[in-house]
Amino acid sequence: QLLVCADRFPFTFTESFMTTARRTLIKGAAALGALSAASSSVIAQPFLFSPSTELLPKGKKRRVVVLGGGWGGLATARHLREDAPDLEVVLLEKNPIFWSCPLSNKWLVDVVDTSFLVHSYTAAAERMGYTFVQTEITDIDRDKKRVHTAQGFVDYDWLVVSAGIRVTYEPWFGNDRAASAYTHKHFSSAYVPSSEHLALKQKIKGFKGGTFVMTLPPPPHRCPPSPYERACLMADYFKRNKIAAKILILDPKPRIMPIGGGYRMAFDELYDDIITYVPNAGVKELDPYNKVVKTMAGDFKFDDAIFMGHHQAADLVWKMGAIGKNAEGKPTTWAAVHPEFYNLKDDPNVFVIGDSVGAVSPQFGHYPKSGHVANRMGRSVSTYIAQQSKGKPMKPVIIDNLCYMLVNTEPLEAISVKFDYKMGPEGHILQTVTDDNFRRQGLWQEDLQWYGNMVKDFTGA
Repeated sequence: QLLVCADRFPFTFTESFMTTARRTLIKGAAALGALSAASSSVIAQPFLFSPSTELLPKGKKRRVVVLGGGWGGLATARHLREDAPDLEVVLLEKNPIFWSCPLSNKWLVDVVDTSFLVHSYTAAAERMGYTFVQTEITDIDRDKKRVHTAQGFVDYDWLVVSAGIRVTYEPWFGNDRAASAYTHKHFSSAYVPSSEHLALKQKIKGFKGGTFVMTLPPPPHRCPPSPYERACLMADYFKRNKIAAKILILDPKPRIMPIGGGYRMAFDELYDDIITYVPNAGVKELDPYNKVVKTMAGDFKFDDAIFMGHHQAADLVWKMGAIGKNAEGKPTTWAAVHPEFYNLKDDPNVFVIGDSVGAVSPQFGHYPKSGHVANRMGRSVSTYIAQQSKGKPMKPVIIDNLCYMLVNTEPLEAISVKFDYKMGPEGHILQTVTDDNFRRQGLWQEDLQWYGNMVKDFTGA
């Protein structure tokens, strides 16, 4: 079990801390593999079950089933045990361990090690008193209130879907699956917890120089400021290791957002000879084999790349028929939920939270698709289900968002952005965004404290 809370570390970065934080990739991978094996050993062996059997027979208690063990799903499961102790809570997740996307950019360049990102599902479940089952979810039957998995089916009274995103290359390649598979294999974005993170880390460490292209997804997409942070940390790594690299950021948006001022200063003052930012550069055509990308801002050749495909709601949201439609009747590609309660209009006991959530406000559209927002939504839905279970009306809980982004490692300096929300006079949610563009070590220290508090919240440790 690897549980790391940032508040265990002092806010002075000693030699011993940096030595620990900069462990080798081999050690990090070994720790990840060891924890995976340990976690898998305590989960019921799959061969004892079949998809047609009942995986968890229902008892007398009403049951909440949570699909997905990310920041939102873990928060939901943990807080339901406190808000509604009379309900049974089951968390279903295909991965044997939790891997955090927040702070993973820092892991790519060894600012933090693997133990910072990896946490035990089984330890959290045992500590908080809910049931964790590692299994693949294959389908959702809302008529029968049943979730089908590779190990059998699970019935529910309430369902919470916190399944993240899907990354698709269809807008670039259409039905050319070979091109999509090639791009995913060689130029993946590491936006979803998986082996892509390890592959990207190896890619960065093995880059010998040349032009490195990074495309950004069109909004809305997961963690809007994170691609710029990744570019900064890659540039920092190349600079420290004297690698003759040029990073081209191809952004479909007209300007850097959010934290535009802070990133602009970082690009100009720290990495002027490495990073080139290109706005209005939506991808028109990509030839991954010959390493050429054509954009609205021009054509670019590259030696290596990170191609961030379009983001959509997770596959499970599509399977359960929860995708919204626009005025033309076409799929919005995001879940259609109540803007305050996150449940389906035609199925009020089914909630979708986190990155899959569609537009919630005519002022700003989507909530930022961040770990912080997913956590807040999970905590809110826990409250709503507790109210529903007692026959009480649901009372809206206003959430918030906070993101820290590291832009320099020597010294360790970060910038940040805060999102505040309130209900407007016309009954719509209003957003206020506050950028903190002045990079400094104090914000990096705050980032560690924030992360430590979040880990403590969803693990109970």
